[in-house]
Amino acid sequence: MIDRRIVALRSRARCGTSPYPLRAFMKKTLSFGIGALSLMIATAVAAQNATWSDNHAVVVTATNASTNDLLIYNTQGVLQATIPTRGSGGATGNAGGITQDRDRLAVINFGSGNVTVFSKDTENLGLRFEKLVPALANPVSVALANHHLYILTTSYIESHRIDQNGVASVADGKAKLIVGDASAAQVGALQGQLILSEKSNVIETVHLNEDGAINGTTKEVANIPSNVNAPFGLATRANDAYVSIAHANELSLVRNDAVVTVTSSGTQNAPCWVTLDGPFLFSVNAASKTVSRYAVYGQKIIQDAPVVATIAGAPTDIAYRSDVAAVIDGSGSASHVSIYNVDGDGDFTLNGFATINTPAANGVAIVRNDQHNY
Repeated sequence: MIDRRIVALRSRARCGTSPYPLRAFMKKTLSFGIGALSLMIATAVAAQNATWSDNHAVVVTATNASTNDLLIYNTQGVLQATIPTRGSGGATGNAGGITQDRDRLAVINFGSGNVTVFSKDTENLGLRFEKLVPALANPVSVALANHHLYILTTSYIESHRIDQNGVASVADGKAKLIVGDASAAQVGALQGQLILSEKSNVIETVHLNEDGAINGTTKEVANIPSNVNAPFGLATRANDAYVSIAHANELSLVRNDAVVTVTSSGTQNAPCWVTLDGPFLFSVNAASKTVSRYAVYGQKIIQDAPVVATIAGAPTDIAYRSDVAAVIDGSGSASHVSIYNVDGDGDFTLNGFATINTPAANGVAIVRNDQHNY
């Protein structure tokens, strides 16, 4: 039997975790009230660039430093604004550290044990700090769905109701992870349930009640391959979840609480993170430093192109929405964001590139300035 702790350590070494320690970064900060900060952010974004209103998209990531900041880039890779999350970073070996849906965006603060929630200010092309939501343990991944914020921590999955008063600080549901050894990687929402990955060789689900709150205990999905080695990133749609099995070089389709398809990543090694839109599934391969394209339909996962992009450093997350893709990577001393235009055939063309002065930037999302398509 594989020792789960050994697998977890290998996962951290191979899937986007820098061998260098996360360093504290010194920077000058100013204290503002919520109203003043919101005004400053909205004004700065609107004044510095009109690209969000023109192209209807910005790319966001987090520095993941001891003082965590949200970074906003236009699709040409030009930094538009830096917004304090009011928390501390420090997450490694995870995916989905940033999530957005409709009028909110959430960012994990691993070190301070909470999640920052921002609301969209479409009128002023900005993001407003809404609140800090405490987590039961150090958060590694978040998802927004079903009028809830779902927080995956190192040992629990929890749900927080969203209503007219915003995101509730107190969880309305929680469940312990099957392993809970700090190897948790990502959470995603399915129809009536959540799906979770733990790099200690577990893919699990938990039921949601009709209001979207966690109800019951986590359970392991059936038919996990015998050679499973580090379930990692995942992408969901309706009742389907595509889960990367990073160190086995495989991608799996989970449906109705069971693995129904397993596909090899071929020549590309360590497919750690995946993103899904339309007919395409893209995997970012940590060991190969590449992005692969798959065609997905029914129960099929077919590798359509082994390499559609090559990444500068060790990739740590990927996002894709409509015709824009973004990849975050780290090279040991700095991080990078690569932004691509994606055509109807799923081909990538580099449109923007930026260097981030932190070794372990974490999470990425594409936010659109459309009131009905966030």
